[in-house]
Amino acid sequence: MTGRQQLLTVAEAAVDEAATWLATAEGKWSTARFKASGEEVTAADIEVESRVTRVLGAQTPHIPVVGEESSTTGAPLPARCWVLDPIDGTMNFARGAPMHAVSLAYVQNGVPLVGVVEAPALGRRWTTPGRPEEARPVAEGVGRAVVGVSGTGSGHSGARRVLDRVQDEAYRVRMQGSMALDLVGVAEGWLDACICIAPKPWDVAAGVALCRERGRAVLGADGTAFSFGSPVLLAGAPGVARWLADLWESS
Repeated sequence: MTGRQQLLTVAEAAVDEAATWLATAEGKWSTARFKASGEEVTAADIEVESRVTRVLGAQTPHIPVVGEESSTTGAPLPARCWVLDPIDGTMNFARGAPMHAVSLAYVQNGVPLVGVVEAPALGRRWTTPGRPEEARPVAEGVGRAVVGVSGTGSGHSGARRVLDRVQDEAYRVRMQGSMALDLVGVAEGWLDACICIAPKPWDVAAGVALCRERGRAVLGADGTAFSFGSPVLLAGAPGVARWLADLWESS
């Protein structure tokens, strides 16, 4: 099974299994504890990863799954793999906020080719291959741009200076607490751009696929096309993304 549409069918089936369960998970499932990295995790994160991995393993046993809760941070991705964030926005989920998502992508040679982002509490799903013609136009100028920001707790030395400039010069700044949903926002057009600081592959892989399909620029710290391992991801209309990349490089 190699066609993108076939892979999407598998991905959606896996996300269906997890999202249906996640929409009703509460109580002990949503109680947060802290990982060694300082990030929050819940029993629901572990359960969703298990459910998605089980479906993918049955349907595509030859494609490994790289999930946030079971993988080693910093390890190189296999040449082809599924990349999964079982709950992107765990802090939101643990507090009963709806801005969290299951994010699943098929990645080949470091390039996300298929993506599914499901926000169970919102009853919304976004996929690629999808219908990019439905995306809203995004602002090309910084002064009219609504910019999403996530990953602000990463401790990057230049992040505060960058965010201060964005706050001063962009039309509005939004902080949703989910890199996956910030990238969905750029893909769909309710955000004109976003800054994802210290992104991990599972945070952004599906959203990168969505943005690129809809013609958005997705850049890394050096201003070239984003690749995993970059300390920042900058996405949006080409002009705004380029401005953000230049700002990051100068910080």
